[in-house]
Amino acid sequence: MPNRRVVIVLGGTGFLGRRVVRHLNARDFAVRVASRHRPRNGTLFGCIDPLPQSIAADICDEHSLSSAFDGAYGVVNAISLYVERGTDTFQDLHVNGARRVAEVASRVGVERLIHVSGIGADANSTSPYIRCRGEGEQVVRGAFPGAVVIRPAVMFGPDDSFLNAIQVQMRRVPVFPMFSRGRTRLQPVDVEDVAEAITLMMAQPRRGLTTLECGGPRIYSYQSLLRTVAEEAGLTPVFLPIPFFVWQALAWCVEFLPAPPITRNQVDLMRIDNVASSHLPGLDDLGISPRSIETRARTAS
Repeated sequence: MPNRRVVIVLGGTGFLGRRVVRHLNARDFAVRVASRHRPRNGTLFGCIDPLPQSIAADICDEHSLSSAFDGAYGVVNAISLYVERGTDTFQDLHVNGARRVAEVASRVGVERLIHVSGIGADANSTSPYIRCRGEGEQVVRGAFPGAVVIRPAVMFGPDDSFLNAIQVQMRRVPVFPMFSRGRTRLQPVDVEDVAEAITLMMAQPRRGLTTLECGGPRIYSYQSLLRTVAEEAGLTPVFLPIPFFVWQALAWCVEFLPAPPITRNQVDLMRIDNVASSHLPGLDDLGISPRSIETRARTAS
């Protein structure tokens, strides 16, 4: 089908990116998954037809981005980094890399750029991760004024590292360590709903809509969320409040591991509310009824 519009998905092999690829494919876009190492499509994207094309592109290499974006209608930057490793730093990926993507997309004539950030991104934050997320939004808007910024709340899904990790820990031990007194407010959102929102913004642009905050149907305190997950799984753990400074020290000690169970940036994120703003457009503005975490927890149990 020669008239299918081409969309490049950076980070298309990740938790959110894989869903974005499937949703775009269902909307009849010609999807290309750009990554430094070409994935084996069949193992990542199931039986979707046609399978997306895999292309080599490095967010830190302007030439490779130019080649990847040539002739594309849209670009989705869904690259995320939670733990810095060697040359992969928050500054390099979330700021410098995001700027490079936006500049190249603008220069080669890409019509639609969607940049995935997160609720709570703040260029003035003392947290390196949160600050770079906020700075990334700023540089993208400066280089590609029509870019759309998608800010999801914490996302859940069948293979997430959030809900599943909570349930696994609850099943292992009768006492569950809790961030402080569990008062931080959260609005978890289904990853499929976020992927659908990105696809709708690519397929049917809303004039004037440049920021979308994606939250689920309910706001919880962290403690009430834990209780909900436990109840849906038929578990009765005891919740043990642990001060943030203890979590911060623990995260500092384990971040050198290949797959650390907690990072300092995750601790920083748990200090602030993760709730969609009432002053910005959300999923309902796109006609999406967000799915509940109770349904997902019940399925996962």
